[in-house]
Amino acid sequence: MALPSWAPAEIDLSKPSAARVYDYYLGGSHNFEVDRNQADEAIRQWPDLPKIMQENRGVLRRAVRYCVSNGIRQFLDIGSGIPTVGNVHEVAQRADPRCRTAYVDVDSIAVAHSRAMLADNRLTTVVQADMRYPDQILHDPDVRRLIDFDEPVAVLMLAVLHFVSDEDDPQDITRYYRDALVPGSMLAISHATFEGQPERALAHSELYRRTGTPMWWRSKAEILGMFGDFELVEPGLVWFGQWRPDPEDEVDTDPQRATGYAGVGVKR
Repeated sequence: MALPSWAPAEIDLSKPSAARVYDYYLGGSHNFEVDRNQADEAIRQWPDLPKIMQENRGVLRRAVRYCVSNGIRQFLDIGSGIPTVGNVHEVAQRADPRCRTAYVDVDSIAVAHSRAMLADNRLTTVVQADMRYPDQILHDPDVRRLIDFDEPVAVLMLAVLHFVSDEDDPQDITRYYRDALVPGSMLAISHATFEGQPERALAHSELYRRTGTPMWWRSKAEILGMFGDFELVEPGLVWFGQWRPDPEDEVDTDPQRATGYAGVGVKR
């Protein structure tokens, strides 16, 4: 098949991509049949999935606004995925045009399209890197050109840490990033959990093994540990929709429907 202009030539269309599947859930157009087939199968198993992904996207928007309202003007978005409406730099620069954003993703499709879309935005950069190797990201010249780690930074790890295996130790990985930040910095995390719907979580895990990016569903206690000694802001670590919802948001408080936790911590 003829590839669109945003797709790198080396793309492998034999397997679905987690980033492209997520794009499809959000109503994006940067996905292929192999991705849509997996997403549709997942939705048949779990009809609420598009809503869940949109709730996670809502966490991103609200967390970015919260960070800007508390004086942060630079963002490091790790596991940024494929850009869709309401991305970090759009939300941040709407609040303050001086805000700077460094996007990081391991997926070549996500990086290629991000670079094409943001080519004319001098307050953003896009880096292809693996979050499991913090040194590479924190010392990347493009990241350093844009982000001053002597000033507060908001590090966003939204819907990405559940793709890090227990063997790779996500708590140790987040500690490395936390240690690189000065007081006043913030860490935003959203993470899938099995606690609300364990049977569906197991079936969903089987699907994601096909993408080459399997998922690890974790407990609230495990996710809390990723914040280390950062102080969680109100309302703490809660279901996606419960994290500082906007007045017009419909908040589902049924714990049997919960699929993920979200929170923001600040370094004191």
